[in-house]
Amino acid sequence: MFGWKNKLNDLVAQLRPDLSRESLGVGPDFPGIAPNPLLSRDAQKRNAELRTGALALGVLVDWREVSNDGSPRVVLMFDVETADGTSFRGIADEDLTITELTRLSPGQTLPVRYRPAVMDHYVALARDADPVRVQQLADEIASRKRT
Repeated sequence: MFGWKNKLNDLVAQLRPDLSRESLGVGPDFPGIAPNPLLSRDAQKRNAELRTGALALGVLVDWREVSNDGSPRVVLMFDVETADGTSFRGIADEDLTITELTRLSPGQTLPVRYRPAVMDHYVALARDADPVRVQQLADEIASRKRT
């Protein structure tokens, strides 16, 4: 049983090279994409923590469709900027509607949540984010870039 997670990640990378760490633009510390997040305790725990995570802004780089069982499951790649000035490649594993999927556009800025204590590249769309707070965050980031 030792090393089974690494073997699973290697298998996923072999079956779906477009979901490999290299293809997603993340380093070796990235735990990988769960084949089925509903059956993964780690993924369930991570998703629960991300729902209450810190707010940041992510610029959509690209996405990959993982499955299409009713509503499309996609992996979204973001260049994320946090309120404290940290930048990193963020990966969101999301179920989207067809309408949401057709509205995705590289370069689009979306609010995301991340776990500052973990910093494992996982983020989640912040669908519940207050638009006023998102604008304040965008203004903070823009003012930091101007100075």
